[in-house]
Amino acid sequence: MKRWKVAILSTGAIAALMADTLNRMPEAQLYAVGSRDEARARDFAAAHGAERAYGSYEELVADPQVELVYIASPHSEHAAHALLCIRAGKPVLCEKAFTANARQARDVFAEAEHRGVFITEAIWTRYMPMLASIQAELRSGIIGEPRMLTGNLGYSIADVPRLRSPELAGGALLDVGVYTLNFALALFGYDIARVETSCSRLPTGVDAQNAVTLYYTDGRMAQLNSSLEACLDRRGAVHGTKGYMLVENINDFESLSVYNGQHQLLRRVERPDQITGYEYEVRACLRALEKGELSCPEMPHEESLRVMELMDRLRIAWGIRYPFE
Repeated sequence: MKRWKVAILSTGAIAALMADTLNRMPEAQLYAVGSRDEARARDFAAAHGAERAYGSYEELVADPQVELVYIASPHSEHAAHALLCIRAGKPVLCEKAFTANARQARDVFAEAEHRGVFITEAIWTRYMPMLASIQAELRSGIIGEPRMLTGNLGYSIADVPRLRSPELAGGALLDVGVYTLNFALALFGYDIARVETSCSRLPTGVDAQNAVTLYYTDGRMAQLNSSLEACLDRRGAVHGTKGYMLVENINDFESLSVYNGQHQLLRRVERPDQITGYEYEVRACLRALEKGELSCPEMPHEESLRVMELMDRLRIAWGIRYPFE
């Protein structure tokens, strides 16, 4: 079996989780890591077993043996780092949120298409087999006609400097709200008639908590809540004319429970065994690269762009702009 050589760009906590994932995958290996601090890159490489450590991102993407780059930098840097990789001809798996805004996403996708380079967004829930299970149950009609969806995700993490910083595109929306939006859009689609939304802010000006209601043209509704200040229950639900389904942890699907209109449990689906959950997005990249494709069917470019456009729309409604916009 071929072992693809994967590089990680940036060395934060999420990079460490991806490194652990790669080290436990037979089809991939953590080959290199890059940081703007060479000592930090060396420390990360030593801790996680990477063969190469680079003190600049330019050196990382110049390595001819790198076959896929995972971008783990802050949201504000995703576009610049993706363009750096693309211009070096390196396939990219870019952490969510894909970019800071839709304009950046369009620029990145245009450059990737122009140069014929693969890129996809690492919104891991879109690649998980549990999402397909949830979609299948919904299509089966077991809960009748779906009419309302709810999704909650929040953690008490408002003291994290990156999340407080407007300069780094911080706030609840791009970090946790993106999961509630992806949950709704993956199940209810994009035929949205109008949006109602509000948020509270941290002293730095970024959104601390937000509420979003999507009204669909056929009368369906999706009510979504995300927070940096409170531990929300992480649950998602779809309510239909004959019953409802509950999803435990929309940030890392754990189980699906289906109930009838009398609140009796009809079916329960448990998450399959997994390494960390990140392996699914890596495998999707490798499958696409083996086929010579420029995107993953699990998260096509147009899907990432629609999410970015919706998040732009929400921030406009709140009056929140990042300093670099």
